[in-house]
This record gives sequence, structure tokens and C-alpha cells, in this order.
Amino acid sequence: MKRATITIAALLALAPAVSQARVIEMGGAATKQAASCPDNCQAIGQVTGFQVQTGPNVRPYKATRRGKIVAFTIQLGQPNSEQLSFFNRLFGGRSQARLTVLKPDGKKMQLTGQTPLFSLQDYFGSSPTFVVNPPLTVKKDYVVALTVPTWAPAFAVNLGQDEAWRSSRDPDKCDDVRQEAAQQVRGGSRTYGCLYKTARILYTATMIPDPRKTRKTRKAPAEDN
Repeated sequence: MKRATITIAALLALAPAVSQARVIEMGGAATKQAASCPDNCQAIGQVTGFQVQTGPNVRPYKATRRGKIVAFTIQLGQPNSEQLSFFNRLFGGRSQARLTVLKPDGKKMQLTGQTPLFSLQDYFGSSPTFVVNPPLTVKKDYVVALTVPTWAPAFAVNLGQDEAWRSSRDPDKCDDVRQEAAQQVRGGSRTYGCLYKTARILYTATMIPDPRKTRKTRKAPAEDN
């Protein structure tokens, strides 16, 4: 499993025809928040989630056009040894996460692509960027989410009412943090019926949009017989 902190130049080498496209940092428009750990340490666990509002920015992880996700960055707090042991026991393992692409499917979201799992524990207290290779395809209106099968200290809390995110948990059990409910089956669908406010999942996704055509291809004139 490859882990790396990379530059934009390295990202551009992963996708074709990038000279005609600008790099979009999904989720990066709003000011960053500090992760809650170690003070008032809270983490997200056993869940797939995505932010639906960050301050004035609505649907920051919804793609506005087709493109490729070439990397993602996750902002991690620094749990102390006692907190680390607590979360490892509660969620059944060491901290890890992956990026997930979701397609709206009626009232549900269908998983169309995901990265390998990345171990996070060696990066606590920093904001590592992980290469997505091969890149993930995202289409217009698709959503880019963060999947945490165990736990991750990538969470800011006690924010305003204009901070909100949705999770893959059962709508009847939104407060149950031990459902083992992360969405990880390709082609599977989930209802994202749980909405949480005053908190933010701390990740961004680096997207290179497909280049826009500048001219239409004209049809060749019909030949006379």
C-alpha cells in the first residue's frame, strides 16, 4: 500500500490532458478547522461520511463536472496514549481511512469507486496527502466521501450550526457509533439519513476535471451519387 506526501506537479503526472484543466480541491474552499484531539478528543468511527455544509459553502464534495480524483488530504489530530488505546479498543483496530466515490441513486447513494485503505497512525498531528493511483473517476453530481472502517481523529467539533455532515448509518440509529456501518462494497447502496451539525470531517479531495472541448466536430457533408 503506497503512502506519500506529494506536490501538485506529481499529481498532474497521473492524469491525461491536464494542460487544459485546472486543479480543484474539493472541500478546500472553507477555512480549515483544528482537529479536536487531544483536547476534547473526538473521532469518527466505522462510518462513511461527507460534509454537506462548511460555513457558507453548500455541498462542497459534490462534483460539478466529470473528472479524476488524483489525491486526498486528511487533517489529523494528535491523540494521547490513553485516547489512542480507547479508540483502538472501541472501534476494533488501528486508525485507517479511504476515499469513496458515491453516485446518487434515488434516496440512496451507490458506491462506484474507492481507494485502498491507508493507515493513519504514523501521521497523527499532521495533514498527509495520499496519492490515488489509479485515479478515481467522478461524474457530475457524484459525491466524494471519507470512509473510516475503524476510526480517525479527523474531526472538528463544537462549531456553528452552519457546519453539517451526513453518514452511512441506519437512520434509526444515528447516535450508535458502533454499528460497523462504513460503506465499502462496490455497487452497494446506502441511505444517508443521519445528519449531524456543529462538526466537520477534515479531508479534501484533489480533482482534475476533464478538459472542455473548445469546438464541435462537424459532420462531413454527404457525397452526391
